[in-house]
Amino acid sequence: MENVLEIVDLKKKFKGFELNVKELNIPKGFATALIGENGAGKSTLLNILAGIRVDYKGHIRYFGKYEDGDRDKEEYRVRENIGYTGPGGVFLPHWTAKEVAEVSEILFEGFHRDRFEQLCSDLAISTTQDKSKKFSALSDGNKMKMVLAAAFARDTSLLIMDEPASPLDPLMRDKLCCMIREYLAEEEGERSVLFSTHNISDMENVTDYAIIMEHGKIVEQGFVEDLKEKYILVKGNAENAALARKVLYSITENKYGFEGICLADRLDELAGLNVEAETPTLFQISVAIMKQNTVIR
Repeated sequence: MENVLEIVDLKKKFKGFELNVKELNIPKGFATALIGENGAGKSTLLNILAGIRVDYKGHIRYFGKYEDGDRDKEEYRVRENIGYTGPGGVFLPHWTAKEVAEVSEILFEGFHRDRFEQLCSDLAISTTQDKSKKFSALSDGNKMKMVLAAAFARDTSLLIMDEPASPLDPLMRDKLCCMIREYLAEEEGERSVLFSTHNISDMENVTDYAIIMEHGKIVEQGFVEDLKEKYILVKGNAENAALARKVLYSITENKYGFEGICLADRLDELAGLNVEAETPTLFQISVAIMKQNTVIR
């Protein structure tokens, strides 16, 4: 399998925190979700991969052939082929949609103004009617819509998106999933998407591969279908909770019963108990893994 990103011994230290990724490969042609608690290191990792942060140690390879030192070299066009969306100051506060388009045309050869304007209209961004409206005057949701419109209006091979779903309403999250799928389908396996999210349930239907981070480290990763075979959701009656707790990876209990995540290779240890086994959601798997690694008690 080809990888769009290959990361080895990536480190970035802050006071009281260290991002430390020994080895991580992002598969080419898929949508990969980066999942973890606040402060797990997701944004730091994405900012490094997008070239926003350059004060790190380690090695990154892009598109199977370019080193991180090639990222800013015009002849390799690595930056031109990467789109980035993030929270906060992507655009200057006083910019209008027209100015966003003008600056994007200057910065990126592959920016299509007509596509940007169509996306702004399709996403019902308020600047479509009021073209003088400044970016700072938009709601958080409309700000993210404009950032997404600018990113999807470019010709790129990789989209790196930091929490794109967080400020969006449920309908727009569904639309974002459709946009990601369409983006991936346009080049038949040549495009890739890497996004961080806390909205695991809303984004599960567009997630092919998942990476779970805690305390700056990768604690689990894999294709979603493989993870759903590795982990099993188990439900049972309250009287069996004590015995099940010794086997389950994580457990939630009440007076009526329990449910928890079990590693598939330990499921046989629950034989004889009155339990039901089901396929878990990505949300359930992610929460169980985060519970095992969190400092929250």
